Amino acid sequence: MIDIKILRTDPERVKANCARRGTDIDIDALFELDKSYLQLLQDVEGIRAQRNELADECKNNPDAREQMKTLKQELSAKEQQLGEIKAKVEEGLAWLPNFLDDSVPDGHGDEDNFQIATWGEMPTFDFEARDHQALGEQLDIIDTKRGAKVAQSGFYYWKGQGAQLAAALFFWTQQELIKRGFTLFFSPCAAKQQTLFGTGYLPFFADQTYNLESEDLSLIGTSEQTLVAYHSDETLTAAELPYCYTAFTPCFRTEAGSYGKETRGIFRVHQFHKVEQIVFCMPDESPKYHQMCQDNEQALMELLGLPYRVVNVCVGDMGAPGYKKFDIEAWFPGHGGYREVTSNTNLTDFQSRRLGIRYNDGGGGKGFVHTISATAVTDRVACAIMENFQDADGCVTVPEVLRPYTGFDRLTP
Repeated sequence: MIDIKILRTDPERVKANCARRGTDIDIDALFELDKSYLQLLQDVEGIRAQRNELADECKNNPDAREQMKTLKQELSAKEQQLGEIKAKVEEGLAWLPNFLDDSVPDGHGDEDNFQIATWGEMPTFDFEARDHQALGEQLDIIDTKRGAKVAQSGFYYWKGQGAQLAAALFFWTQQELIKRGFTLFFSPCAAKQQTLFGTGYLPFFADQTYNLESEDLSLIGTSEQTLVAYHSDETLTAAELPYCYTAFTPCFRTEAGSYGKETRGIFRVHQFHKVEQIVFCMPDESPKYHQMCQDNEQALMELLGLPYRVVNVCVGDMGAPGYKKFDIEAWFPGHGGYREVTSNTNLTDFQSRRLGIRYNDGGGGKGFVHTISATAVTDRVACAIMENFQDADGCVTVPEVLRPYTGFDRLTP
């Protein structure tokens, strides 16, 4: 949610932002609707003031009682009208995207993202590199066929050493984040509609959500939704910020609209698993903590020995709540290119306004906190490990940092 004061004082800025993001909203109409709301609110407050002035006279003045009756009828009608207009203004505001950092590049999709860093050497093989699906089948550690049989296409099993590798990756990542000052959570895997709205997933990504029938609940698409909403309708003490949280959860997304995108393997699926980084911070410090989360992501990739690149995400590939976003794309030799494995977004006060998460500095300074949402690792990182560290026999060398948690050095048939 953007600050409505900006719409009221600088509608052209809002209009330009919507145009750049491709958001089809009539800002002039919304501005005029809000203007009529403010005028009606002024009228209602004036009638309320008159009502209060007449209250004492009603005891002894029949004329005042009759006037009070008329005022109440007028007030009731205008309050109802006020509520209806307010709801329409709020609905319009709910669809307005966040503003963008000046460094966000132009572009329409991920092909227009701007590369800003690379790390590591791409492995070379004297054999044809297999992708993670072929490796998973040969090693008998990924089973998509039975996943489809038990659930549907887009669900899968990690099995045996594969499950041990994935579990080791997620546990190791959580330990690394704890060392870096993050508090570990076990989070609910379902959330109310208001939670999804507050974090910006509704209304923008409604078609990505698995709703529970006859319940005000949906399966989460990320622990961002439950970790950010943890402090909804709270005022945080500025001196205690930042709050850095992490959680490992399964994540559920319908992947609606992804028809035609590559679906081989377990790269684009309905259920995946993720360790998330969430930061609540003061507004002037969000760029610093956005970079901190990015440093964490890159450090994890380097400790695993995975070659990668970092891209500054363009406007066309940026979700509506985002202000600035970095993606890490790991090298996938079996695929023959870079593929996204993590994302890291500075959301400024977009989520905190919708969820009512404020700060108080104890000296009269108040406002909305800023939030950062950043992936640490997902199953995709395990897939990158498989493709980068495979050998001619189809076995996979486990990164050294994970071996204490797997209990073995190699994935073997």
